[in-house]
Amino acid sequence: MTRKILVTGAAGYVGSKLVRHLLSYNYHIIGLDSLKYGDESISQLYNNPYFVFQKGDIRDFKLIDRIVNEVTDVVHLAAIVGDPACSKMPEEAFEVNWIATRYLFDACKNARNISHFVFASTCSNYGKMDNEEFLNENSELRPVSLYAKLKVKFEKYLLKSETRKDFYPTALRFATIFGASPRIRFDLTVNEFIRDAFLKRRLTIYGEEFWRPYCHVADIVRAIHLILESNPNKVSHEVFGVGDSNQNYQKKMIAEEILKIIPETNVNYIHKEEDPRNYKVDFSKIKNLLDFQITKTLPYGLNEIYNILDKKQIEDPYSKKYTNI
Repeated sequence: MTRKILVTGAAGYVGSKLVRHLLSYNYHIIGLDSLKYGDESISQLYNNPYFVFQKGDIRDFKLIDRIVNEVTDVVHLAAIVGDPACSKMPEEAFEVNWIATRYLFDACKNARNISHFVFASTCSNYGKMDNEEFLNENSELRPVSLYAKLKVKFEKYLLKSETRKDFYPTALRFATIFGASPRIRFDLTVNEFIRDAFLKRRLTIYGEEFWRPYCHVADIVRAIHLILESNPNKVSHEVFGVGDSNQNYQKKMIAEEILKIIPETNVNYIHKEEDPRNYKVDFSKIKNLLDFQITKTLPYGLNEIYNILDKKQIEDPYSKKYTNI
Protein backbone atom coordinates (compact mmCIF):
# COMPACT_ATOMS: atom_id res chain seq x y z
CA MET A 1 0.00 0.00 0.00
CA THR A 2 1.29 3.45 -0.91
CA ARG A 3 1.87 5.58 2.14
CA LYS A 4 0.49 9.09 2.02
CA ILE A 5 1.98 11.49 4.55
CA LEU A 6 0.38 14.67 5.85
CA VAL A 7 3.12 17.21 6.53
CA THR A 8 1.81 20.21 8.43
CA GLY A 9 3.97 23.32 8.12
CA ALA A 10 5.05 22.02 4.70
CA ALA A 11 6.34 25.40 3.48
CA GLY A 12 8.48 25.99 6.56
CA TYR A 13 12.19 25.69 7.29
CA VAL A 14 12.03 21.96 8.08
CA GLY A 15 8.83 21.18 6.18
CA SER A 16 9.99 22.35 2.75
CA LYS A 17 13.14 20.22 3.13
CA LEU A 18 11.22 17.22 4.47
CA VAL A 19 8.66 17.23 1.67
CA ARG A 20 11.39 17.07 -0.99
CA HIS A 21 13.18 14.30 0.90
CA LEU A 22 10.06 12.14 1.25
CA LEU A 23 9.08 12.71 -2.38
CA SER A 24 12.51 11.41 -3.41
CA TYR A 25 11.57 8.16 -1.63
CA ASN A 26 8.27 7.96 -3.56
CA TYR A 27 5.98 8.80 -0.68
CA HIS A 28 2.77 10.60 -1.58
CA ILE A 29 2.50 13.88 0.32
CA ILE A 30 -0.27 16.24 1.34
CA GLY A 31 1.38 19.48 2.41
CA LEU A 32 -0.63 21.76 4.68
CA ASP A 33 0.51 25.31 5.41
CA SER A 34 -1.08 28.69 6.10
CA LEU A 35 1.69 30.36 4.04
CA LYS A 36 2.33 32.95 6.73
CA TYR A 37 5.79 33.40 5.15
CA GLY A 38 4.77 32.89 1.50
CA ASP A 39 5.01 29.90 -0.83
CA GLU A 40 8.41 30.44 -2.48
CA SER A 41 9.76 27.37 -0.73
CA ILE A 42 7.06 25.04 -1.99
CA SER A 43 5.60 26.44 -5.24
CA GLN A 44 7.99 24.56 -7.52
CA LEU A 45 6.50 21.30 -6.23
CA TYR A 46 2.92 22.12 -7.21
CA ASN A 47 3.20 20.14 -10.45
CA ASN A 48 4.63 17.04 -8.80
CA PRO A 49 2.02 14.27 -9.20
CA TYR A 50 2.89 12.83 -5.77
CA PHE A 51 2.40 16.15 -4.01
CA VAL A 52 -0.87 17.84 -3.12
CA PHE A 53 -0.68 21.25 -1.49
CA GLN A 54 -3.46 22.49 0.76
CA LYS A 55 -3.39 26.07 1.92
CA GLY A 56 -4.99 26.18 5.33
CA ASP A 57 -4.67 26.68 9.05
CA ILE A 58 -4.51 23.74 11.46
CA ARG A 59 -7.08 25.64 13.56
CA ASP A 60 -9.60 24.89 10.77
CA PHE A 61 -10.96 21.72 12.34
CA LYS A 62 -13.29 20.88 9.44
CA LEU A 63 -10.27 20.90 7.15
CA ILE A 64 -8.32 18.72 9.58
CA ASP A 65 -11.16 16.21 9.79
CA ARG A 66 -11.23 15.91 6.01
CA ILE A 67 -7.46 15.60 5.44
CA VAL A 68 -6.92 13.10 8.26
CA ASN A 69 -9.14 10.62 6.41
CA GLU A 70 -6.94 10.86 3.30
CA VAL A 71 -3.53 9.93 4.76
CA THR A 72 -1.68 7.03 6.41
CA ASP A 73 0.80 9.00 8.54
CA VAL A 74 1.23 12.51 9.93
CA VAL A 75 4.33 14.62 10.54
CA HIS A 76 3.25 17.61 12.59
CA LEU A 77 5.64 20.55 12.14
CA ALA A 78 3.13 23.44 12.00
CA ALA A 79 3.57 25.77 14.97
CA ILE A 80 4.37 29.27 16.05
CA VAL A 81 8.08 28.46 16.23
CA GLY A 82 10.62 29.91 18.62
CA ASP A 83 10.65 31.89 21.84
CA PRO A 84 10.48 35.40 20.25
CA ALA A 85 7.57 34.52 17.93
CA CYS A 86 5.55 32.95 20.76
CA SER A 87 6.25 35.91 23.04
CA LYS A 88 5.04 38.25 20.32
CA MET A 89 1.90 36.21 19.53
CA PRO A 90 1.01 34.40 22.78
CA GLU A 91 -2.69 33.84 22.02
CA GLU A 92 -2.01 32.46 18.55
CA ALA A 93 0.81 30.31 19.96
CA PHE A 94 -1.57 28.79 22.52
CA GLU A 95 -4.23 28.14 19.88
CA VAL A 96 -1.83 26.61 17.34
CA ASN A 97 0.77 24.89 19.51
CA TRP A 98 -1.67 23.43 22.02
CA ILE A 99 -5.40 23.56 21.12
CA ALA A 100 -5.11 22.78 17.40
CA THR A 101 -2.21 20.35 17.90
CA ARG A 102 -4.23 18.39 20.45
CA TYR A 103 -7.24 18.36 18.09
CA LEU A 104 -5.09 17.08 15.22
CA PHE A 105 -3.62 14.35 17.43
CA ASP A 106 -7.03 13.20 18.67
CA ALA A 107 -8.38 13.16 15.12
CA CYS A 108 -5.45 10.98 14.02
CA LYS A 109 -5.82 8.73 17.05
CA ASN A 110 -9.47 8.12 16.15
CA ALA A 111 -8.85 7.64 12.41
CA ARG A 112 -8.14 3.96 11.81
CA ASN A 113 -6.19 4.67 8.61
CA ILE A 114 -3.33 6.52 10.39
CA SER A 115 -0.35 4.70 11.87
CA HIS A 116 2.54 7.07 12.66
CA PHE A 117 2.21 10.51 14.23
CA VAL A 118 5.52 12.39 14.48
CA PHE A 119 5.54 15.52 16.63
CA ALA A 120 8.20 18.20 16.32
CA SER A 121 9.33 19.16 19.81
CA THR A 122 12.47 20.94 21.02
CA CYS A 123 15.50 20.63 23.27
CA SER A 124 14.46 24.04 24.66
CA ASN A 125 12.25 21.90 26.93
CA TYR A 126 15.32 21.32 29.12
CA GLY A 127 15.64 25.00 30.00
CA LYS A 128 18.73 25.28 32.17
CA MET A 129 21.08 22.61 33.48
CA ASP A 130 22.24 22.74 37.09
CA ASN A 131 25.80 21.79 36.23
CA GLU A 132 27.88 20.72 33.25
CA GLU A 133 26.29 17.27 33.02
CA PHE A 134 24.60 16.20 29.81
CA LEU A 135 20.81 16.04 29.74
CA ASN A 136 18.76 13.35 27.99
CA GLU A 137 15.21 12.12 27.45
CA ASN A 138 14.91 11.13 31.12
CA SER A 139 16.09 14.48 32.50
CA GLU A 140 13.75 16.88 34.26
CA LEU A 141 12.13 19.37 31.91
CA ARG A 142 12.37 23.02 32.94
CA PRO A 143 10.81 25.07 30.14
CA VAL A 144 11.32 28.78 30.63
CA SER A 145 9.56 30.18 27.53
CA LEU A 146 5.96 29.95 26.33
CA TYR A 147 7.25 28.10 23.24
CA ALA A 148 8.89 25.36 25.31
CA LYS A 149 6.08 25.22 27.89
CA LEU A 150 3.54 24.47 25.14
CA LYS A 151 5.84 21.84 23.60
CA VAL A 152 6.22 20.16 26.99
CA LYS A 153 2.46 20.33 27.57
CA PHE A 154 1.72 18.50 24.33
CA GLU A 155 4.61 16.05 24.74
CA LYS A 156 3.08 14.91 28.03
CA TYR A 157 -0.34 14.63 26.42
CA LEU A 158 1.07 12.50 23.59
CA LEU A 159 3.17 10.22 25.80
CA LYS A 160 0.37 9.56 28.29
CA SER A 161 -2.35 9.06 25.70
CA GLU A 162 -4.12 5.74 25.46
CA THR A 163 -4.39 4.81 21.81
CA ARG A 164 -5.28 1.88 19.59
CA LYS A 165 -2.50 -0.68 19.20
CA ASP A 166 -1.78 0.25 15.58
CA PHE A 167 -1.26 3.97 16.22
CA TYR A 168 2.33 4.99 16.92
CA PRO A 169 2.93 8.54 18.19
CA THR A 170 6.51 9.81 18.63
CA ALA A 171 7.89 13.10 19.94
CA LEU A 172 11.21 14.37 18.57
CA ARG A 173 13.16 16.96 20.54
CA PHE A 174 15.14 18.78 17.89
CA ALA A 175 18.48 20.37 18.68
CA THR A 176 18.83 24.00 17.52
CA ILE A 177 18.64 23.71 13.75
CA PHE A 178 20.96 25.28 11.17
CA GLY A 179 21.82 24.96 7.48
CA ALA A 180 20.32 25.56 4.06
CA SER A 181 16.67 24.88 3.27
CA PRO A 182 14.23 26.00 0.55
CA ARG A 183 12.83 28.32 3.24
CA ILE A 184 16.05 29.41 4.90
CA ARG A 185 15.94 31.23 8.23
CA PHE A 186 18.43 33.78 9.52
CA ASP A 187 16.91 34.12 13.00
CA LEU A 188 18.67 30.92 14.09
CA THR A 189 22.04 31.18 15.84
CA VAL A 190 24.38 29.48 13.38
CA ASN A 191 22.82 30.95 10.22
CA GLU A 192 22.55 34.40 11.81
CA PHE A 193 26.15 34.44 13.04
CA ILE A 194 27.72 33.50 9.70
CA ARG A 195 25.45 35.99 7.86
CA ASP A 196 26.51 38.85 10.14
CA ALA A 197 30.17 37.89 9.92
CA PHE A 198 30.01 37.69 6.12
CA LEU A 199 28.05 40.88 5.46
CA LYS A 200 29.17 43.10 8.35
CA ARG A 201 32.52 41.54 9.24
CA ARG A 202 31.42 41.86 12.82
CA LEU A 203 29.60 39.68 15.27
CA THR A 204 27.92 40.66 18.53
CA ILE A 205 27.37 37.69 20.85
CA TYR A 206 25.25 37.81 23.98
CA GLY A 207 26.05 35.17 26.58
CA GLU A 208 29.11 33.56 25.00
CA GLU A 209 29.28 30.83 27.68
CA PHE A 210 25.82 29.34 27.07
CA TRP A 211 25.69 25.78 25.74
CA ARG A 212 23.27 24.44 23.11
CA PRO A 213 23.16 21.36 20.92
CA TYR A 214 22.97 21.95 17.15
CA CYS A 215 21.78 19.83 14.22
CA HIS A 216 21.66 20.41 10.46
CA VAL A 217 18.18 20.61 8.95
CA ALA A 218 19.03 17.78 6.54
CA ASP A 219 19.72 15.47 9.50
CA ILE A 220 16.52 16.57 11.24
CA VAL A 221 14.69 15.50 8.08
CA ARG A 222 16.50 12.16 8.01
CA ALA A 223 15.50 11.52 11.62
CA ILE A 224 11.83 12.13 10.83
CA HIS A 225 12.05 9.72 7.89
CA LEU A 226 13.75 7.17 10.15
CA ILE A 227 10.85 7.29 12.62
CA LEU A 228 8.37 6.67 9.80
CA GLU A 229 10.34 3.57 8.76
CA SER A 230 11.30 2.22 12.19
CA ASN A 231 9.87 -0.76 14.04
CA PRO A 232 6.74 0.68 15.72
CA ASN A 233 7.62 -1.12 18.97
CA LYS A 234 10.76 1.02 19.23
CA VAL A 235 9.13 4.41 18.56
CA SER A 236 5.54 4.24 19.78
CA HIS A 237 4.85 6.59 22.71
CA GLU A 238 8.56 7.44 22.84
CA VAL A 239 10.51 10.68 22.85
CA PHE A 240 13.86 11.01 21.09
CA GLY A 241 16.34 13.86 21.11
CA VAL A 242 17.56 14.54 17.57
CA GLY A 243 21.17 15.59 17.23
CA ASP A 244 24.66 14.39 18.08
CA SER A 245 26.35 14.48 21.47
CA ASN A 246 29.50 15.89 19.85
CA GLN A 247 27.62 18.88 18.44
CA ASN A 248 27.08 20.76 21.70
CA TYR A 249 28.64 24.21 21.38
CA GLN A 250 29.01 27.35 23.41
CA LYS A 251 28.36 30.51 21.40
CA LYS A 252 32.02 31.52 21.66
CA MET A 253 32.96 28.14 20.13
CA ILE A 254 30.75 28.93 17.11
CA ALA A 255 32.56 32.28 16.80
CA GLU A 256 35.89 30.45 16.81
CA GLU A 257 34.70 28.28 13.91
CA ILE A 258 33.56 31.39 12.02
CA LEU A 259 36.99 32.99 12.46
CA LYS A 260 38.48 30.01 10.62
CA ILE A 261 36.31 30.95 7.61
CA ILE A 262 36.32 34.76 7.93
CA PRO A 263 39.45 35.62 10.00
CA GLU A 264 38.87 39.37 9.79
CA THR A 265 35.56 39.17 11.69
CA ASN A 266 35.42 41.52 14.67
CA VAL A 267 33.76 39.56 17.51
CA ASN A 268 32.21 41.52 20.36
CA TYR A 269 31.17 39.51 23.42
CA ILE A 270 28.53 40.96 25.72
CA HIS A 271 28.34 39.04 28.97
CA LYS A 272 24.81 38.03 29.85
CA GLU A 273 23.52 36.23 32.92
CA GLU A 274 19.78 36.34 32.42
CA ASP A 275 19.28 33.92 29.48
CA PRO A 276 18.10 30.87 31.40
CA ARG A 277 18.49 28.44 28.50
CA ASN A 278 21.79 26.67 28.94
CA TYR A 279 22.07 22.95 28.29
CA LYS A 280 24.19 20.20 26.80
CA VAL A 281 22.34 17.17 25.47
CA ASP A 282 23.25 13.50 25.17
CA PHE A 283 21.69 12.00 22.03
CA SER A 284 22.66 8.37 22.72
CA LYS A 285 19.06 7.08 22.67
CA ILE A 286 18.33 7.70 19.00
CA LYS A 287 21.84 6.53 18.08
CA ASN A 288 21.72 3.31 20.06
CA LEU A 289 18.07 2.39 19.56
CA LEU A 290 17.58 3.45 15.93
CA ASP A 291 21.18 3.65 14.66
CA PHE A 292 20.80 7.33 13.77
CA GLN A 293 23.94 9.27 12.97
CA ILE A 294 24.29 12.80 11.66
CA THR A 295 25.89 13.47 8.28
CA LYS A 296 26.59 17.21 8.60
CA THR A 297 28.45 19.03 11.38
CA LEU A 298 28.18 22.62 12.56
CA PRO A 299 31.39 23.69 10.72
CA TYR A 300 29.92 22.16 7.55
CA GLY A 301 26.78 24.27 8.01
CA LEU A 302 28.79 27.46 8.48
CA ASN A 303 30.67 26.83 5.24
CA GLU A 304 27.43 25.94 3.45
CA ILE A 305 25.75 29.24 4.37
CA TYR A 306 28.97 31.16 3.68
CA ASN A 307 29.06 29.75 0.12
CA ILE A 308 25.39 30.60 -0.47
CA LEU A 309 26.04 34.20 0.60
CA ASP A 310 29.34 34.40 -1.30
CA LYS A 311 27.60 33.31 -4.52
CA LYS A 312 24.85 35.90 -3.88
CA GLN A 313 22.14 33.23 -4.10
CA ILE A 314 20.03 35.21 -1.61
CA GLU A 315 19.14 38.74 -2.65
CA ASP A 316 18.65 40.26 0.81
CA PRO A 317 19.65 38.01 3.74
CA TYR A 318 18.22 40.63 6.13
CA SER A 319 14.74 40.45 4.59
CA LYS A 320 11.91 39.80 7.06
CA LYS A 321 10.88 36.74 5.06
CA TYR A 322 13.93 34.91 6.45
CA THR A 323 12.81 35.29 10.04
CA ASN A 324 9.85 34.03 12.08
CA ILE A 325 9.62 37.25 14.07
